[in-house]
Amino acid sequence: MDSKSFKAMVVQETADGTYTRRIAEKSLDDLPAGEVLIRVHYSSLNYKDGLSATGHRGVTKRYPHTPGVDAAGVVEESLSEAFQPGDQVIVTSYDLGMNTPGGFGQYIRVPAGWVVPLPENLSPKESMAYGSAGLTAGFCIFKLQEHSVTPELGEILVTGATGGVGSFAVAMLAKIGYQVVAVTGKMDEKQFLVDLGAKEIISRDEATDTSGKPLLKGRWAGVVDAVGGEILSTAIRSTKLHGAVTCCGNVASPDLQINVYPFILRGISLVGIDSQSFPMTFRRQTWEKIAAEWKLDNLDRQTSVCSLEELDSEIDRILAGKQKGRVIVDLGR
Repeated sequence: MDSKSFKAMVVQETADGTYTRRIAEKSLDDLPAGEVLIRVHYSSLNYKDGLSATGHRGVTKRYPHTPGVDAAGVVEESLSEAFQPGDQVIVTSYDLGMNTPGGFGQYIRVPAGWVVPLPENLSPKESMAYGSAGLTAGFCIFKLQEHSVTPELGEILVTGATGGVGSFAVAMLAKIGYQVVAVTGKMDEKQFLVDLGAKEIISRDEATDTSGKPLLKGRWAGVVDAVGGEILSTAIRSTKLHGAVTCCGNVASPDLQINVYPFILRGISLVGIDSQSFPMTFRRQTWEKIAAEWKLDNLDRQTSVCSLEELDSEIDRILAGKQKGRVIVDLGR
């Protein structure tokens, strides 16, 4: 393999309309124009990557394609004064891995505006343990704090707690002193959530009220919701006076059956988290928090590592809903 070629996962549509995945040799010339060329050392696997890897046109419009919405590595070439060769950097979201070749290749070329300097006290591998999931959880915490939701105000509800965003939200909130109540449909994973720092675990049924009541007894000072639907509606109606609810997912449903009473009688704030294009200023601040006071003591219990060649089976696993924690992809293995 010469210096102009590299390995990447390539997803391709076949003549019969199905999609195949293979590890192929690509050329730097295959990459799109961009100001920063990055040698990718680590990536991570997200559900969106799984969708892209199976031909989901709502995620990726053009094939052949290399997925991977997360990447961490070293700058090799830069047309931007903001970055120099040798800089360690992170790229997550924007269009990376969607319609721009992503982190499941050993090189990416992207606009400088997508690139974040790797914070001190965080290695490239650790950054990918968090990846888009941990960063999204961080955005939620950032917004809760921006709305003055502090630990002494009471419990924080986290839905979808065994998923990528939910598990990081549980762990990081507990790390900085919040009392976390975790919602999960996988009650056999209670010990996993306790180990992350949850003080209480409740089932989906316990977290869902279908009575139609406009308001429920206020319990939550804040909410990190990663599922949407009835659970989000119930969480909003159960949030205390002047609490805040962050919303970053719709795995249960994109529909929200709610009235205005929680907002005009309790002053609840519903805060949408657009992790794909979250402003760069806040993005950098959130990464700095993750590398400092929010940094988890033992990321190993939430992560496993695979090579590019081992990634195919991990994609099948995440699409089947069987992934636990985070999968880091080591592009050098």
